[in-house]
Amino acid sequence: MIRSLLGAISLAACIAPVSAQTVVSIQREAEIGTIEPEVYSQFLEHLGGQIYGGLWVGEDSDIPNTDGVRDDVFAALQALQVPAIRWPGGCYADLYHWRDGVGERVPRENMAWNGTEEPNTFGTHEFFNLAERLGAKTYLNVNLGSGTVEEAADWLEYITGTGETALAQERRANGRSEPWTIDYLSIGNETWGCGGRMRPDYYADLYTHWASFMFADEQDPVMIVAGPHDGNIEFADEVLDHPMIGEVSSGISLHFYTLPTSDWSAKGAATAFPESEWASALERTLRMDALIEETLGVIDAHEHLGDDYGLYVDEWGMWVDETEGMPALWQQNTIRDAVVAALNLNIFHKHADRVPMTNIAQMVNVLQAMILVDGENMVLTPTYHVYEMFTPFHGATSLPVELDGPAYREGDIAIPALSASAARMSDGRLAVALVNADARDEHVISLERMGARSVSRRVLTGDAMDAHNTAERPDRVAPQAADIRTEEDRFTATLPARSVSVWIIE
Repeated sequence: MIRSLLGAISLAACIAPVSAQTVVSIQREAEIGTIEPEVYSQFLEHLGGQIYGGLWVGEDSDIPNTDGVRDDVFAALQALQVPAIRWPGGCYADLYHWRDGVGERVPRENMAWNGTEEPNTFGTHEFFNLAERLGAKTYLNVNLGSGTVEEAADWLEYITGTGETALAQERRANGRSEPWTIDYLSIGNETWGCGGRMRPDYYADLYTHWASFMFADEQDPVMIVAGPHDGNIEFADEVLDHPMIGEVSSGISLHFYTLPTSDWSAKGAATAFPESEWASALERTLRMDALIEETLGVIDAHEHLGDDYGLYVDEWGMWVDETEGMPALWQQNTIRDAVVAALNLNIFHKHADRVPMTNIAQMVNVLQAMILVDGENMVLTPTYHVYEMFTPFHGATSLPVELDGPAYREGDIAIPALSASAARMSDGRLAVALVNADARDEHVISLERMGARSVSRRVLTGDAMDAHNTAERPDRVAPQAADIRTEEDRFTATLPARSVSVWIIE
């Protein structure tokens, strides 16, 4: 097996000219840590066409469903082995009053997102039942911005109560006998912005106050502080200064979105974009590594937090301009999105010892979605395929990777053409993820065989920078098995331009 075969592995790119040669070194003995399955978690917010018209159609719909959830969407999510789901937001969390979504439903305006009508037919029961059916852990955001500590405490008792209290009895009367499990809990969201525009010290006081009353009956959810975004890392520093924050939390969140132009007023197009926006999107997304390092540095500067205080990247992904005529934040998903996803996943693997969960934004029809739905049609996106290809990394042991290779250049931008991560699976096989971020050129990779018996690989690529899937062409961008040339002492294969590959070696 691979355990006994690999001490260090070298991959060399056999590219002319010699100056373009690439070497990737993977050190088996210097383990980083376990890649928690939760690194591949999802985000489900009441926004645009994500829930209503996306995931949820209701039990009376002609579209096949189970308890109101589309069967085709559920099967697609099940195939991803979704580890955890964050709900109900996002900005929506700080406007969500849980009683509107249990028993007799109360429609409201969704003031977080353009004042659209929120019927509340998808509420507590529907979310927790969905997670339970998927085998996914639950990540609950409670309403700090417009709610009360009593409301939040009652919600937790309603969800987890085991006794004969009024709230536990109310849950039973509404159709759920046994309590559900809350695995992760955050108080507030983006409290520096849509969650209340709070000063960090004010939020820290509120968090420690509220956390004192967040009782989940016989449960101990991981408590996560709402943290900074890429432009205000100092927010984390001031929140974590609170002397009691480490007593009531286990980690802090980080939000970061990839805007091709880095301009929120004109973010860039989802399709038909120039190569300059391919390059700028990848340049921006690679900032994730430095942001994680910077935020971890802030955490480590606060000794009262302890050595195992975590960083939860619970919102991240591509964000481009709105598509005219479509629901809020609907965007097409291309091979560029797939490359962005894989680059970030490689970064998360690098920090497996400190980043126990991430939540891509979002699951269905919104931002960098896994799935696009329009009426009866469902399309799996290139990002979906990356998540499916990377399932061998769930729970695997991340191994350090060093890569010294050519740059991809476009205008004034120069970024590494290749990215790699590697992990040892529980059965001893090695999983290697390789990303070719080069929009134009393929690269040939040679992997030292080191006595391995076999190797297989799957490749996801697109015939154009904005190649994407539609109802008419649902498999235009889909993973394909690809040949690997086997020699006495090495495996050799070509990484196409704009591609993501996963190799399994045994």
